[in-house]
Amino acid sequence: MLGLPQSTELNCPMPKAQLYKKFELKQAQRDAFDADVARMEIVNVIAPQSLPGVAEGTEVKAVFVVDIELKRSDYGTKNIILIAKLIPHRMIFALRHDDKVQLAVYHTRLFTAPWQSSELVNLTLSGLNLDSVWDNIVATIGSLEVAKGNSLTEQIRVDDERNWVLRQIEALERQMRSSTQPRRQRELYAEIKKLKSLL
Repeated sequence: MLGLPQSTELNCPMPKAQLYKKFELKQAQRDAFDADVARMEIVNVIAPQSLPGVAEGTEVKAVFVVDIELKRSDYGTKNIILIAKLIPHRMIFALRHDDKVQLAVYHTRLFTAPWQSSELVNLTLSGLNLDSVWDNIVATIGSLEVAKGNSLTEQIRVDDERNWVLRQIEALERQMRSSTQPRRQRELYAEIKKLKSLL
């Protein structure tokens, strides 16, 4: 699956009932999960044992690819985040609905790639150890450009801060356009200018 080497294939079902029992999920969580997820299966494991050319990382010991068959394409992201938080392993989610696939990964927050035809979805592994392989996977799925000298987590924080500033600027610009008071417009303009200097 995803163009990964055959040596990484695993095919291990993840029954929902076992997940509910092991993590003692509340009925509301079970209902929300059942509304979105039809079935789950671990289809690949990326580890030094299955991929001899890649060394074990200091933080990442293995990366699992979890195939999740969805009942609807407008699924609740909370369910994917729940799986990522409950199971203490690095996971790549291949979310399938009809003949489309969306890759997702959780690293400080959930990152998703656009929906694609299942034949076109490929996952390229690059890096000498699993730490760098994981960072590259997250950067690829999340469409992140990691600046030189930044770790992946730092880059995510920088991107989140930048996006927050951009949203604030948009909100202030809307307020400025709708304001009829020249004094208030000047105040808003000054705030916008201050925020733009942070970019």
